[in-house]
Amino acid sequence: MAAKKSITLGSDGLAATSGTLTVYSFDPATGEYTGAADEYLAQGVGIPAHSTDVAPPQSASGKACVYQGGSWQQVADHRGETVYSTATGAPVLVTLPGDYPAGTTLLKPHTPFDTWGGVAWVTDTAAQQRAAVATAEAEKSSRISEAGSVTQVWQTQLALGIISADDKAQLTAWMRYIQQVQATDTASAPDISWPEKPAS
Repeated sequence: MAAKKSITLGSDGLAATSGTLTVYSFDPATGEYTGAADEYLAQGVGIPAHSTDVAPPQSASGKACVYQGGSWQQVADHRGETVYSTATGAPVLVTLPGDYPAGTTLLKPHTPFDTWGGVAWVTDTAAQQRAAVATAEAEKSSRISEAGSVTQVWQTQLALGIISADDKAQLTAWMRYIQQVQATDTASAPDISWPEKPAS
């Protein structure tokens, strides 16, 4: 079997003679090195798209080798790391080589009510308090609704005069519980001590 004939490219980027040339491919979108292959080139033919005849350097730790502007470059490789959008606080997984995506930070927001202040997250305490009050009001309504369901039959029995003494005592305890829930001030949310439900 005849040995492979190695060739080089002319100044026009085309093979001056037919033969084999090692080419180094890169991703068309990111420029990242994807591998080498021996390509047979006929005379007057250039190398495949998204490849070069220049070998890439060995990638350093934490770096990726990409082809940019006609040459290989070592760029930061943060793929697999999580950063946070400075607009929304949402986590963003880094999937491309190069610097961290614009509009992101390595700092994780502390609460859902944090906004980016340029160098750190700042908690919007007013919005946080409004949300806590809204949650407390929902809890208040839920407790009153639950108590209403528990006492519905007893109230009917009381109106008809057929309630037992034990059930009447339970009804009284639950009605007092409802009063306590209604009197609970939600403005202090989330630091609220809810009244205990009556024992079954």
